[in-house]
Amino acid sequence: MKKILFLLVALTGLAFGADGEQIKAFSVVAAGIGLGVAALGGAIGMGHTASATILGTARNPGLGGKLLTTMFIALAMIEAQVIYALVIALIALYANPFLV
Repeated sequence: MKKILFLLVALTGLAFGADGEQIKAFSVVAAGIGLGVAALGGAIGMGHTASATILGTARNPGLGGKLLTTMFIALAMIEAQVIYALVIALIALYANPFLV
């Protein structure tokens, strides 16, 4: 863990002392990593949501319709957070505030 933290601090110092091309390169890497983590978290959340809905429907089939509606609302909220990460990544790529 210490090695990863040291590497992040070293790359941060390199990024702030770099010219425009290196900042663009670091922005692309950060956007890729950020979107990957957001997609992974969204997929895990959606999997847990679907699993809980299927389990709830199996335990009480009469509530299947209400659980399905609630699941779709939860999935939309989870997907919205992944889209927010996409918007932030696009801002970092195309309207980079760190470039002068």
